[in-house]
Amino acid sequence: MSEPIERVAVQVDRLCWTGILLGLAFTMTNVQQFAAAGSPVWSLAWSAAWLLDPMVSLVLLAILRAEQVTARHGVRMGGWVRAAKWFTLGATYVMNTWSAYAAGSAALVVLHSVPPLVVFVAAEAVTDLRDKLGSAVAAYTAVQAEPQASPSPRREAPKRANPRTSFDDYLAVARAARTPDVAVTPAWVREVTACSRGLSSRLAAALNAEVKP
Repeated sequence: MSEPIERVAVQVDRLCWTGILLGLAFTMTNVQQFAAAGSPVWSLAWSAAWLLDPMVSLVLLAILRAEQVTARHGVRMGGWVRAAKWFTLGATYVMNTWSAYAAGSAALVVLHSVPPLVVFVAAEAVTDLRDKLGSAVAAYTAVQAEPQASPSPRREAPKRANPRTSFDDYLAVARAARTPDVAVTPAWVREVTACSRGLSSRLAAALNAEVKP
C-alpha cells in the first residue's frame, strides 16, 4: 500500500514543479517586454531584457527547492528566506501586470495575473503537499509495524473498538527510520510516525537519549 502512496507523491511533486516552470516560462515574455520598454528588436537593451526574468526565477526556484528539502526534516527557514521568496514572487507579478494596469484593460490584467498567481499558490502548496503525503506513508508504516496478537486456540480475544499504538511501537518506528544524518526533532518524529504533537516531544527525547554516551 505504501508504494502507491509514494508513487502518487512523486507524481504530485512532478506535476506541481512542471506547472511552476510553465508559469515562469509564460511570464518570461511579459517581463522581457516590460524591461525592453519598446527598444528595437535585437538591440542591446532588447537582448539584455531577456535576462531579467531568468534572474528572478532562478532565485525563486532555488528557494522553493531548499524549502521542500528542509521541510522533510522539520527545519524552519529564517525570515530572510521567506522575504526573498515573496519579493521574487511579487516582482514577477508586478512586472507581468504593469502594462495591463497601465492600459486599463481588465482582460489583460486577468490574463497576465493568472500565471504568476498560479506560481504563488503552487509555491506554497508543493511543500505542504509533499509533507502530508510523507505523513500518509509514515502512518501506513506505523500501522503495519503494530504487533499482531496471535488468537488463543480456546477462546478468541475480544476486539477493541479503538486500538491505540503504544509508546514503544512509535519509538520502534522512529528508531527504524532514523539515519545518522537526521536531526531528531519532534517535527521529524511526527512526520515518520504520524503521532500526536505531545507524544512527539517525548519520542524525540527518548531517541536523542539513546545516542548520548
